[in-house]
Amino acid sequence: MARSKESKIELTAYDDLFETDQSREEAALSKIRDISIAEVDEFPDHPFKVLMDGDMEQLVDSIKRNGIMTPATVRQKEDGRYELISGHRRKKACELAGLETLKCEVKELTRDEAVIVMVESNLQRSTILPSEKAFAYKMRLEAMKRQAGRPTQDNYSPVGNNSEFATSSDELAEKVGESKNQIFRYIRLTELVPEILQMVDERQIAFRPAVEISYLSEEQQYSLLEAMEYNDATPSLAQAIKMKQFNNDGKLSAEVIQSIMQEEKPNQKEKPVFRDERITKLIPKSIPKGQESDFVVKALEFYNRHLQRSKAQER
Repeated sequence: MARSKESKIELTAYDDLFETDQSREEAALSKIRDISIAEVDEFPDHPFKVLMDGDMEQLVDSIKRNGIMTPATVRQKEDGRYELISGHRRKKACELAGLETLKCEVKELTRDEAVIVMVESNLQRSTILPSEKAFAYKMRLEAMKRQAGRPTQDNYSPVGNNSEFATSSDELAEKVGESKNQIFRYIRLTELVPEILQMVDERQIAFRPAVEISYLSEEQQYSLLEAMEYNDATPSLAQAIKMKQFNNDGKLSAEVIQSIMQEEKPNQKEKPVFRDERITKLIPKSIPKGQESDFVVKALEFYNRHLQRSKAQER
């Protein structure tokens, strides 16, 4: 009699366990739902750009034909709205396709967990701009440090030796497949003024010189922008390092920046004084280098005198 009771108890416990597993599966499935796009907010300071390019057009066409194949990832906020973690391009494509809802998987995540998931999902993209990596690495590293209860560090340096800081950066380096120093270099780009950072994204300024420039103050960087425009040139790594050294010595002024940018670089081709071919083709080959401007000024003076004489004869 006692044995039959024991068997019945074991069977009931097994049924309860089975029902619990089943309910968990149903609960997981219920977290994938269609949510009104109007209720889904962008991730704060999202570092990855949503471009209106050919890939976006293809994604819009695919969604119109087949709908969303992979749900976006969101988390519910305290106010009842949703925060988009993964799927910013899908959300935009749905808007362009005229849809009112977005298929989403709702996850229970803390702020720092959400940051880590957001960065991980977006680093899978085939093309990532330097600025996107820079801010993504910075956000993720700071989130990892907060999770581990480690102090944050604002002055990122490729030679940072803080043991607690190094632990988080080692973990990040292993996860993203880049060296710790390279991660620090990317994070340094977040110190660039927007105009120079855009030039890095557009490959007008090389990566390593940009890292050295990031140590200059905002005012010095804008002085450098003026010097680059005036000289129609971007700094080499050697020039960027020189500016950083002058800055460390407290001697980097706008004049020094201009002087450094005017230095002739190895194997640098001599640039014409005038870039407009309509002007350069009218300057005789016999005019010595460096005197092209004088020739053009004299030609314009002569032309102005001709116009004045012509007006005088018409009176």
